[in-house]
Amino acid sequence: MSMSGRNDWWRGAVVYQIYPRSFNDSNADGIGDIKGITAKMDYIASLGVDAVWLSPFFTSPMVDFGYDVSDYKNV
Repeated sequence: MSMSGRNDWWRGAVVYQIYPRSFNDSNADGIGDIKGITAKMDYIASLGVDAVWLSPFFTSPMVDFGYDVSDYKNV
């Protein structure tokens, strides 16, 4: 694909960012989780967003809000 034919949909897109730890807690342990996110996908779709940005959800010492990964093999 040539540079002039790029699909730049993201330039005008509405992106909904989800921080999993606080978005939706499906098992009432006080921490949001993937099941909580999937349970709300119909709601997110109803907002008319073009994309979802999922913040880190892997094991982390939480020094940098989850971006500091402590186990690269376990997701």
